[in-house]
Amino acid sequence: MGKKASAKDAEIILKLYDLRREPELRKARNWWLWEFFPRTADDFIRVASASGSSENNWMRQGGSYWGMAAAFVRQGLLDEDLFLRPSCSGEMFFILAKVYPFLPELREKLGDPELFKDVEKVATNSKWGRERLQFVIKRVETLRDKKALEAKA
Repeated sequence: MGKKASAKDAEIILKLYDLRREPELRKARNWWLWEFFPRTADDFIRVASASGSSENNWMRQGGSYWGMAAAFVRQGLLDEDLFLRPSCSGEMFFILAKVYPFLPELREKLGDPELFKDVEKVATNSKWGRERLQFVIKRVETLRDKKALEAKA
């Protein structure tokens, strides 16, 4: 993974945390984490196509936030080991886990081969990251099934 984290890396992590506290980004994070559970690429595309809706805004805001943060890592501006700690990027894994099973299809249907590319590259660059992603995918599947049962009740 990356070099030893520096004070500059810590400053970036703290700035990213500060941004996560912005009210609209909090709404986007809440939506991604607890409301949006796509089962297919088409589920994602339905929201992505609903321009002007709150859900579309939250989808773009949450996705672009984690894409930006992952780009810092890929460009060598932020220590990978520090960034990958669950307290720093746990939500990123959660968001990626929700789309990862159909990500190639999603990229093809949207005509965007770069969709979630930085996030995917950072998350899967190390053995630890790949294992963490698989763990979170299972967790998302459990939550998705639980939400489906709650909706039927």
